[in-house]
Amino acid sequence: MSDTVSRQGEMRRDIAATRRRGFGIALFVLAAIILLLFARGTTPDARTTFQFSAPPAPSLPPLPFRALPVLLGLGIVCALLGVVQILWKKNKRIYLLLGVGLALTGVAFLAWSGKGATVDVEGLLMTSLIEAVPLTLGALSGLLCERAGVINIAIEGQFLVSAFLGALIGSASHNLYLGLLAGATAGALVGLVLAVFTITYAADQIIVGVVLDAFALGLTSFFLQSLLAPHQDTLNSPAVFSPISLPLLDRIPIVGPLLFNQNIFVYLTIIILVAVQVALFRTRWGLRVRAVGEHPRAADTVGINVQRVRYRNVILGGIVAGIGGASFTIGSTGQFAPNMTSGLGYIALAAMIFGRWRPLGALGAALLFGFTDALQFALSILNVPIPSSFLTMFPYLATILAVAGLVGKVLPPAADGKPYTRE
Repeated sequence: MSDTVSRQGEMRRDIAATRRRGFGIALFVLAAIILLLFARGTTPDARTTFQFSAPPAPSLPPLPFRALPVLLGLGIVCALLGVVQILWKKNKRIYLLLGVGLALTGVAFLAWSGKGATVDVEGLLMTSLIEAVPLTLGALSGLLCERAGVINIAIEGQFLVSAFLGALIGSASHNLYLGLLAGATAGALVGLVLAVFTITYAADQIIVGVVLDAFALGLTSFFLQSLLAPHQDTLNSPAVFSPISLPLLDRIPIVGPLLFNQNIFVYLTIIILVAVQVALFRTRWGLRVRAVGEHPRAADTVGINVQRVRYRNVILGGIVAGIGGASFTIGSTGQFAPNMTSGLGYIALAAMIFGRWRPLGALGAALLFGFTDALQFALSILNVPIPSSFLTMFPYLATILAVAGLVGKVLPPAADGKPYTRE
């Protein structure tokens, strides 16, 4: 066993070193994009204006600037980050440097695309945060399951069923909190079905998850046509949660409207994120969960009930995904539409992988994907000469690049996807 642990440790170090060099190369590529694409196509007199004001915070004056010097500076800084990344001898903080490089590239893109116009940066950030809420909750759902050794491909199905029941119950009862509770319960029930088939009967976890997704799509589409559509005004027209302002904090410029004047789903996401982070890495419960996900046989030997831990985590993950699903209807659009999640459950899984099965990493990836999704609306307003179809595929393209290109090979929990039976 010691040899196995040693080999795994060496493998993780090799992967981390390869990832560090890959991230350095990625930063050089981002610098080249800024300097050769954005800066090269910008005239010296081109000006861009960033707008940061949003109520209830005090209005800030617009920030006009010459685009070319800013683009050159951002490109150089990004290249220097690439040098630091490659020469950095430790494998820590490499994601932070990459995140800074991606943020600089985002600023450069806005400076380039907003030439001669005003870019509502505050609105873009708020939209990105709202778009990231279900992705973060879905990623946390997958993380709770996979840390215990169960792959949850059914997040998409949990999203759909929860969005449907959230709209139905919220409309019928005229109580949004009942709609939220119904969405969480629906996610838990789908999680229970997943647990029964994959844990008790040791069925293939990928196949069960895909089947549940297909079943949820068909079921919600059927009831939409047969139940909601004939009674659209009474069963599919819930209100949405209004923003909840936190006094004084909501008046902080930029940060106040972004974090302290949001609806309940944003606050729930923050609470769940902190709770999962602390519970997984600072409590005995989290130690047991990670032991079950890494070496269930050893966990069983010391008296941990592997099946019970997995059942509990899959159902908890279903509740979290159910809250994320309810946000599509009673937190955003106000009604259920067929296949309204559009594959975001799978993007949430990609965010979990990009975040290396860690809550804060999943949040960063979800914010990145949320930003790319929000960017398409901002660019359409700025009349950037990019086809709308290309803008629509931005989030999915970012997902492919993040998982296949930027992350490369990652190591999930050792027992992830492997059924466990006591001998």
